[in-house]
Parts: sequence; structure tokens; C-alpha cells
Amino acid sequence: MSTPDPSSPPSAAPSRPLDWRVRFGALALVWGFSFLFIKVGTEGFAPLQVTFGRLFFGTAVLAVAVLVKRDRLPRGTRVWGHLTVAALLLNALPFSLFAYAELTIPSTLAGICNATTPLWGMLLSLVALSEDRPNRVRAVGLGIGFIGVLTVLGAWQGFSGLDVTGTSLALLAALSYAVGWIYVRRTLSGTGASNLSLAGSQVGLATLQLAVVTPLFTSMPTSVEPLPLLAVIALGALGTGYAMLLQYGIVAEVGPTTAAMVTYFIPVIATAAGVALLDEGLTWNTPVGAVVVLAGAALTQTRTSGRASRPTTVPTAPPPADRRPATRV
Repeated sequence: MSTPDPSSPPSAAPSRPLDWRVRFGALALVWGFSFLFIKVGTEGFAPLQVTFGRLFFGTAVLAVAVLVKRDRLPRGTRVWGHLTVAALLLNALPFSLFAYAELTIPSTLAGICNATTPLWGMLLSLVALSEDRPNRVRAVGLGIGFIGVLTVLGAWQGFSGLDVTGTSLALLAALSYAVGWIYVRRTLSGTGASNLSLAGSQVGLATLQLAVVTPLFTSMPTSVEPLPLLAVIALGALGTGYAMLLQYGIVAEVGPTTAAMVTYFIPVIATAAGVALLDEGLTWNTPVGAVVVLAGAALTQTRTSGRASRPTTVPTAPPPADRRPATRV
């Protein structure tokens, strides 16, 4: 057994990942800025083109991750059929709706509408998930959240100055997330495939869906401006690809409940980014209503003791707090 030479440099210690809190903050920033990226992207591209670019670059990042980890794709026609539906409900449809919505509403409002997903989820759970019936506290949370939505929209003013179409599209996008996650919980639990593989396959299928639809309803832009292009690349590579990898590591380290808290930072960051960088107007009812919405959403996630939540697969969009997978990307 040889004695180490004290004059020789010490061997390099294995690199350690960044603290999960740092990665949590990065995840909140990326998802919060996604609504700004959408807004900037629609200044140079049609909404469907923004969505296609987002999915394309997100798929590229996830495909590299799958190859590096030597993960295998899901198997079985039934699984791929369910993934196709999930890709529509959780990616292709809501991403497109948000892009169309931000043609006429501020990115701040879109970010707040995204935070209503847990409220939609609880409403749908009344009929779709019998094992997830709301208790009294969660019912109160739903009512509080509804009041928050009305506050954001300025209901006492008769919704004056509000673009009804754009706001409705953003709320429909949040509803699509809720429907999609109920579908995923019922159909894609226990497939045997990893969450990374399922997520990469799902986003890839959504990319194919947009590749078919986009040419039918849009034409190629006559010119490509650098800033919208960079926004779309960032939206896909960071907001759809890298963010999912960040969340995968956070969930593996601290669990899905803590990771889901990122939901409550997304509208705050989206609002700050829209006001500071896009000069979007902000009246008192928008931040106040957003706080009320988030408080109601938090209450809707209260679980009674002894009621286990069913496992699900990895999220592929800014997650509402009711998404509680065993592991997530």
C-alpha cells in the first residue's frame, strides 16, 4: 500500500449539483418569464408558429437528455395513444391558446390566468376523480379563488377595458391543463416508462401535431426579426425543455409537494417581468386579485389525512399546485 505524496495536489472532489433552492429559483424565473417570451414571440410570428417553435426546441433539449441518460421510449400502442391525447391537452392546445391570448392581453394577465388551473382542477374533480373529492376547506378555497379572478378582471367595473376574447382564451388554456392532468392521472400511471421518457415523447408528439396544423393556418413570415426568434428559442429550450429537467431534479431531491410550490411564484414573476420589461400597465386590482387567486388555489390543495394521491407523470407546462406526481421533470 503506497503512501500518498504530500506534495501532489489533492484529487478533485466529485462535482455536486447546485443547491435545490437555487434550481427552484431558476425554475420559477424561467416559467415566469415564459409569458414574456410568448408576448415577444408573437410580435414576429403567428401564434401557431410560436407554439411550434416552442415545442420544437423543447423537444430537442429533452431528446438530448433522453439520449445522454440512455433512456428508452415508452412501449405499447395504448400508451402512445394516451400520450397523443395528453400532448394535445397539456401542450399543443394550451400553448397555442396562450399565444393567441397574448395578441390582445398583457403577459401579466396571461400569467395570472395560468394560476387558475388548480381551481379548474378542483371543479373537475367533483365529477372526474371520485377519490379526490373536495373537503370544506378546499370548497372555501374554490370560492376565494373565484373572487380573486373577478378581482383581477375588474368585475365591479363591468370588465371595462378588458379584452374578453383574449382573457377567455387564457382561461381556457388553464382549463385545458386541468383536463389534461385528470386524463393523465387516469391513463398514464404505472406505465413502467420513466417520467423523462414520457415527457420527451409527449412533447415530441405535440410538436408533430403542430407541424401538421401550423402550415394549414399560417404562412411563412416574410422576414425574421432577431428578438422574436430569440424569444421563441428561449421559450422552447428553457421554458419547455430545460425547465422540465430542472423540475425533475428538484422533485427527486425534495419531493413533489415542495416542488409544486413554484406555482405560486410564476404569476409574481410574470407580472414583474411584464411591467418592468414590456411597460405593461398595472392597476391595483391585478396584484391584489392575483394574491387572492393564489390563496384560494393553495386552499384547494388541502388534503385530508390518510388520503393518498395517485401517482402521475411528469408535467410539461408551468404546473398548478394540484399536480402531484411521484416524480416529475
